[in-house]
Amino acid sequence: MKFIRSAAAALLFASGAALAPAPAAAQGCPIDRPIVFGDLDWDSAVFHNDVARFILEKGYGCKTDSIPGTTVPLYAGTVRGDIDVIMEIWSNTSPEVWTKGLADDKVREVGVNFPDAYQNWFVPRYLVEGDDAPAKGLKSVADLPKFKALFTDPEEPSKGRFYNCISGWACEMVNTKKFHAYGLDKDFVNFRPGTGAALIAAVEGSIKRKKPIVFHYWGPTWLLGKLGDQVVALEEPAYDDAAWQQLMDAKSPEEVKKATAYPQISVKIGLNAGLADKAGDLVAFLKNYKTTSALVSEALAYAQDHDGSMETAAHHFLETRQDLWTKWVPDDVAKRVKAAL
Repeated sequence: MKFIRSAAAALLFASGAALAPAPAAAQGCPIDRPIVFGDLDWDSAVFHNDVARFILEKGYGCKTDSIPGTTVPLYAGTVRGDIDVIMEIWSNTSPEVWTKGLADDKVREVGVNFPDAYQNWFVPRYLVEGDDAPAKGLKSVADLPKFKALFTDPEEPSKGRFYNCISGWACEMVNTKKFHAYGLDKDFVNFRPGTGAALIAAVEGSIKRKKPIVFHYWGPTWLLGKLGDQVVALEEPAYDDAAWQQLMDAKSPEEVKKATAYPQISVKIGLNAGLADKAGDLVAFLKNYKTTSALVSEALAYAQDHDGSMETAAHHFLETRQDLWTKWVPDDVAKRVKAAL
């Protein structure tokens, strides 16, 4: 399964030019030009693109293309009409260009891809479960100070170490505010690894050696897909919208008096309104397209353990989860996709 992520398309997008007309697509496709996907720069979005593109090409006889980029340019391109489909619209962080596009009916959110994107603070399961668990009784962030000696920071041994996100990432800033609101600065070092790879190495290394670690991570990701039930999320105060808003608005960690769990995020599928009006069958497919965070993490872990290709993960998903994706499409489309596999 090979797709071309076209450099030419990227150049046209960058210049604001319209995509050149293409020969008519195979019979059955309601769109007579390539359907253009926004290739957002994280793995899960690329995985979903590859699944949807394979189904459109092999099942509906459509041509597809993609334009790589970051969130704001690709969302803006969808509003403008240079891009047709964005497979991941994160409802809590949509930029103004997207919310205005929705209000002006230039783009539409046609379905929920997965309803349960999440972020948590985790510890290894072996640390907290079992009669001889070294941190038996550790269930919530409020319990952490009692177990700080288990998580000793090598540079400040009187404190434990909390593995935050990378400096400058949005999650690092949120975690730092929560860290102070929970009063953990007295007992823990708020440690920011230098890179994403360093954070992953610390987590994987600790779990492989059965060492203590407390860390923040998010899903869907290949790391959590690979770890599966080897980690446990620490309890936090139940999500509270007012507390979350105050936390987000605070200019410094010291301003935050109350913290709350991260909200669970519904990740949606977005379309340019022009495509939505012309291609009812394709819109119906994307409305039916439904996954879960756990399923996507599993697919990303599969890619990580093989050649790292999201196309490989998409092909594996289509081969092994026919119980799921065949519900998204009519029977004749499903038969053609199966034949192509």
